[in-house]
Amino acid sequence: MREENTIVSAALDARFFAPLRRGRTRRVGVELEFPVWNLASGRATDFAAVHEATGDFLSRFPFSDQVRDDQGAIYRATDPATRDELSFDCSYNTLELSFGPDEDITATRRRFIAYYAALQEALGRHGHALTGMGINPRWRENRPEPIGNGRYRMLLHHLKSYSKYGGSPQFHDHPDFGLFSCSSQTQVDADEETVVATINAFNLLEPFKAVLFANSPFGQRHETLCGRDSLWSRSLHGLNPHNCGMYGVTIRSLSDILGYLESTSIYCVERGEKYINFPPVPLRDYLRLGGFSGEYWDAAANVHLPCIVRPQPSDVAWLRPFKFEDLTQRGTVEFRSVCEQPVREAFASAAFHAGLAERVDELLALLSEDTVLYGHGYGATELRGMMICRAWPSFVDRADLTAQLHRILDIAENGLALRGFGEEPLLAPLRERADTLASPAREHLSRLERGESLDSIAVDYGSL
Repeated sequence: MREENTIVSAALDARFFAPLRRGRTRRVGVELEFPVWNLASGRATDFAAVHEATGDFLSRFPFSDQVRDDQGAIYRATDPATRDELSFDCSYNTLELSFGPDEDITATRRRFIAYYAALQEALGRHGHALTGMGINPRWRENRPEPIGNGRYRMLLHHLKSYSKYGGSPQFHDHPDFGLFSCSSQTQVDADEETVVATINAFNLLEPFKAVLFANSPFGQRHETLCGRDSLWSRSLHGLNPHNCGMYGVTIRSLSDILGYLESTSIYCVERGEKYINFPPVPLRDYLRLGGFSGEYWDAAANVHLPCIVRPQPSDVAWLRPFKFEDLTQRGTVEFRSVCEQPVREAFASAAFHAGLAERVDELLALLSEDTVLYGHGYGATELRGMMICRAWPSFVDRADLTAQLHRILDIAENGLALRGFGEEPLLAPLRERADTLASPAREHLSRLERGESLDSIAVDYGSL
């Protein structure tokens, strides 16, 4: 047992900690997921139209490294020079633009504007559009079909197996949520000296981020402003709560991070060209299992078939934690809790995280002494759950909350000034949200109550 734990620890060190030992840079990676929606009311996304628009885009930009699904459609294309990438996330209902790491967020944004305008034009010719929402406005009508490849087919099959695992957590009945929920993700460089403070500070920040960035109203009465949280935590990904969401503990050392990673569960591996899924197993127990049962997709038989999985130390590469503050194999911390934002404000989140990462000790000090949300008997995880709701707890003083949000934004602005790329204006939408305490989701619901249509809001949130 001790030898197996040593092997797991060494594999985790190689994957997650070795990249932290190189010099930290100020590069920022940005990933933006956009719903693709049919402008015709009540109509599903037409995948043929999406493929034609993709072809039109690729004729205009040098995304020459291309990957195709089992039917020959391009689902990922990369510009080898910039490492920018056009892809579809889980299904052709969601288009993702990912950008190669760049020190200057404004330079990344300029490339984004060119790409996005071309995509909107191409999709518009086929009666479709992109929008900046965390939930696809046509999610009920859209075809819940994964991209035709091994990885996405395996993932949806795995998530659909939740009924085998009892009632804890209380699973929702939307295992296809990855086909209609969209996020805005930012990665910043980290190193061994900063990673612990970064995880702790941004974990404490999550309740405040809910106020600024919630953009996925969900539920029968839209009682949740950030439905993405529960779509993840109450799916099979949340069977082990350490695999997604927030940290319920204070991280005190690199050893704590290692222990936390060992406690997360692995649920898939690849053998040859087969993606295999199996019941989630905490990584610290995985190598001791010997052979156990899994499933893989047999394309010839058009069915999932059983197989035996024999664990290998290299399988650590398939560990898939989805934390809000996620340590990656690139030597970065990836921030995953932000819903996709209205498009003209899409880079506010990246600027916010990059600026705060420059002044993380100051942020941690501010939040460690906070009495606006903290100090009322609740921890960070509980407060995040409260602040993503439409109705906030009675102890929240709106004026105090606005003032604290501006103090947080001051730290972010000072951090951006230290970076020296003139990125500070990107925070302007967040200043307004701090004043009004109205996230895009809250504004969305107010507009619906005034009689505006969902389609009209989606058009607006999709405008540059």
